[in-house]
Amino acid sequence: QVQLVESGGGLVQTGGSLRLSCTASGRTFSTYAMGWFRQAPGKEREFVAAINSSGGSKYYADFVKGRFTISRDNAKNTVHLQMNSLKPEDTAVYYCNADHSSIQLRTGKYDYWGQGTQVTVSS
Repeated sequence: QVQLVESGGGLVQTGGSLRLSCTASGRTFSTYAMGWFRQAPGKEREFVAAINSSGGSKYYADFVKGRFTISRDNAKNTVHLQMNSLKPEDTAVYYCNADHSSIQLRTGKYDYWGQGTQVTVSS
C-alpha cells in the first residue's frame, strides 16, 4: 500500500512559478513510476508528466514541455513538479500518481493517487 500526499499548490499570476511536491509512504517508493495528472473544472483528468522508478526517463504532455520539470528523490520518497511560465489554462487540481509501470501510469491506469492540490493561475 502506498499513500501519497501532495503539497505546494496555490495562487500565482500568469508567468509565475510553483513547485509541487508529493511525499509517499512505504519502503518501496523506488520501485514505482511516479506521475502527475490534473483536472480542471468540467474537464477530464489529463496526463501532465511522469518519471520512471530510477528517474532516468521522464515524459511530458506536449502542453507542458519546456515549462514543467518532473524530478524525484528516492532517498526522501518524494517527487516534484517544477512549474514555470504558468498560464491560466494550467489552473486545475493536480494529482500525484504511482504505478509499477510507467506505461500504465501515463495511460491513466495507475494503482495509487493522492488527494490533489489546487493550482490557480490568475490572468
